[in-house]
Amino acid sequence: MPVVVVESPAKAKTINKYLGSDYTVLASYGHVRDLPAKDGSVDTDNDFDMTWEIGADSRKHVAAIAEALKTDNALILATDPDREGEAISWHLREALTKRRSIKKDTAVSRVTFNAITKAAVTEAMQNPREIDAPLVEAYLARRALDYLVGFNLSPVLWRKLPGARSAGRVQSVCLRLIVERETEIEAFNAREYWQVKALLTTPRGQEYEARLSLLGGRKLDRFDIANATEAELAVQAITSRQLKIDSVEAKPGTRNPSAPFMTSTLQQEASRKFGMGARACMNAAQRLYEAGHITYMRTDGIDMAPEAVTACREAIADRFGKEYVPSSPRIYKNKAKNAQEAHECIRPTDMTKDAASLSLREDDQRKMYDLIWKRTLACQMEAARLERTTVDIRSQDGQVGLRATGQVVLFDGFLKIYEEGRDDAEGEDDNRLPQIMQGEPAHFAKSSLQAQFDKASDKGDELLEDASAGMQKSSAAVLSANGAVLATQSFTQPPPRYTEATLVKRMEELGIGRPSTYASVITTIQDREYVRKEQNRLFPEDKGRIVTIFLLNFFSRYVGYEFTAELENELDEVSAGEMDYKALLGRFWRDFSAAIAETSELRITEVLDVLDDALAPQLYPPRPDGSDPRICPKCGEGRLHLKTSRTGGFVGCGNYPECTYTRPIAGEGADGEERLLGSHDGEEVWLKAGRFGPYVQQGEPTPENKKPPRASLPKKGGAFLPGWAPEDVNLEKAVTLLTLPRVIGMHPDGGEIKSNLGRFGPYIMHQAPDEEKPVYVNLKEFQEVFEIGMNHAVELIAHKRANPGRGRTAAKAIREMGDHPDGGKIAVFEGKYGPYVKWEKVNATLPKDVEPADLSMEQALTLIAEKAAKKGGKKPAAKKPAAKKPAAKTAAKTTKKAPAKKPAAKKPAAKKASGTE
Repeated sequence: MPVVVVESPAKAKTINKYLGSDYTVLASYGHVRDLPAKDGSVDTDNDFDMTWEIGADSRKHVAAIAEALKTDNALILATDPDREGEAISWHLREALTKRRSIKKDTAVSRVTFNAITKAAVTEAMQNPREIDAPLVEAYLARRALDYLVGFNLSPVLWRKLPGARSAGRVQSVCLRLIVERETEIEAFNAREYWQVKALLTTPRGQEYEARLSLLGGRKLDRFDIANATEAELAVQAITSRQLKIDSVEAKPGTRNPSAPFMTSTLQQEASRKFGMGARACMNAAQRLYEAGHITYMRTDGIDMAPEAVTACREAIADRFGKEYVPSSPRIYKNKAKNAQEAHECIRPTDMTKDAASLSLREDDQRKMYDLIWKRTLACQMEAARLERTTVDIRSQDGQVGLRATGQVVLFDGFLKIYEEGRDDAEGEDDNRLPQIMQGEPAHFAKSSLQAQFDKASDKGDELLEDASAGMQKSSAAVLSANGAVLATQSFTQPPPRYTEATLVKRMEELGIGRPSTYASVITTIQDREYVRKEQNRLFPEDKGRIVTIFLLNFFSRYVGYEFTAELENELDEVSAGEMDYKALLGRFWRDFSAAIAETSELRITEVLDVLDDALAPQLYPPRPDGSDPRICPKCGEGRLHLKTSRTGGFVGCGNYPECTYTRPIAGEGADGEERLLGSHDGEEVWLKAGRFGPYVQQGEPTPENKKPPRASLPKKGGAFLPGWAPEDVNLEKAVTLLTLPRVIGMHPDGGEIKSNLGRFGPYIMHQAPDEEKPVYVNLKEFQEVFEIGMNHAVELIAHKRANPGRGRTAAKAIREMGDHPDGGKIAVFEGKYGPYVKWEKVNATLPKDVEPADLSMEQALTLIAEKAAKKGGKKPAAKKPAAKKPAAKTAAKTTKKAPAKKPAAKKPAAKKASGTE
């Protein structure tokens, strides 16, 4: 029986159903070899010779394949149909040849299929081929580049910028995009403008809205009404005139469906519609692919197989009717110059099956499949037919003009099933207008725009009376006396921060990275705390800003958009067999190594001086009083300078240690800046920012008092208690905090009873003279720390002594996951450091981008297995795949033969230096 090797056990299980007992199907569990994270893994002095090492977790899987080949002298490599899949096949062949499991008479072949269906797998087995050498060479070039950049640039960062963790070839360019967008936002100056609209009615009593477009006989531009006074004059101009319909123009229009999904557009749409991160999106799609429900999900192709187009059109006709099927199929062409990641778009393998018919248990898979199914059917449906109407309204003297627009869907077409999400809030005007006829009068409606005025006024100051005009006014709106004309204040908005969707879109536009890299790159910059994600938007951390400015000043070429995109094009040429990959590596290394050598000679102070100058406009903006922005606001003498620490960059006073003023690099007034609250007992009380959050402090360290009184701001569940956020803290509250710990009184048995705030919230404690350890009792409410009396405190402590171990109730699961394959319940709990998944005695924290509601059983098993392995316990998840029973036996035999080989313990830490794209 030939041995068939795929990447994952889930894929192996599905393929095994189609091939039957005539084949032995095993899983490699991803890549089996990688470059050791040490100097010399890519030998730049020896024609870029690369040293490979089988991973500790992969040895047993390679051994299982080798064992199977002892009786089955035919190897079929059926890994994914992209560059990574080709590389895994190549690694397997090389590793098995090295251990002499592949002999001269062993038949080794490569097969690929774009979908895991019986027809696709059977056809692939009938058309074997050799491993694609150019595709493997493109992989080798990428892996070598990532190693050379990460392994050589990361140590420079460690030495020159304490707290910086690593840099990567594509990762650093992606970070630059986010940092530069933030700089644009901070430098943005909002411009005021006003919009005026009227609520009108037809002679038949139907109401509609129209916007002012003409004033003083001149067409209005966006900023022509610049303030409230001009807006008030515009409102008066409209209300003082009689209006009539000057023209009504109705134009037919169409909207065509979007192309089917490729990797980047799938990630973008999943982010828009579900707020799903790139990694979560690809995990869900991967599971759908391995189950045979969709085609391969890492692709930059948008074309669809002819048979799939036919099946799609038949499914549309059957489900929606023939009028929704266009006369000829829609053809979509690939935009990428060299769409080599895979061959087809992402589509369902069976067009007749919607999400409900598949009975998918996991919510993220169900949403993902529904999205792909709808987009695929929509791409082959008729266009939507629309009618767009524009109505121009004029005053008799021609001085005032308004315009009303609307849209009517005459035939929904593809909109019946799917409409693409938008990155911005503005869209087409979907309002439907009533019947309006040219030449008829346009009267002011009896209804009022009062509700809209009230809403706009909430954003402004107090209402102002204007008896002469009879209008209602605020700093944000002006409403006419009849309530039918409203002017509202607006401001231009800065460019929005990137979401994962818009970041992927921008990277794609610039030609940076490839479909298989987007998710890992965006995840990496978040894991390394260069970027944080809040409300689906990406914010650069101070550490990320410093790294970006450093790279732009000392390695500008290698974080350049054009350079990175051109390098991607050259790598595509390698994959097409049109360029020698070692020549590409040689050109890159010659210049890159020179830049590394030059920067390595610089002192940290020299680097900081350059960064200080580069960031000066942002770090030291002009002050309102015109004083020198670099003079320390605390001591008034020292000059401010950029400094670095393990937690990132900050601005500090040059008079340290005499002056301890610090603030974040985000500028004056940023969250976390030191703030003088006042004086108490002759000492200044400050609000400061530390490694573990904001705190208050009385006085400054002195040789006699190295640790002055300080107290952290109270939190619960990671959030500040109401009224205790940094902006809410005043001198009174700070002094209250600084009274802790509070002595409540003397216990009847001796010893003081104290209340305080701790890591787990408010508590009281007491230690009797004969006790080795104090007794702690948690309090329910924060205010009890300051209010609890002696009687209640003594009662709580007595109860705790009488009931040791019962002070804390058992945690309640926030989500039950189900049974583990080895027995026992799996559930998700809310912990001190965030949600975690629990099985027996194994607790595994959820990744930052995974919500408890979105966690799948497969992800839970993986997290539990990884945590159990770190603790030295059993790896339960490894037992899961039922289809691998024959392989499990051979793996067990192999383990007996070589039990002494232990994995190198350095790998996780060393990965930091290796870098990623």
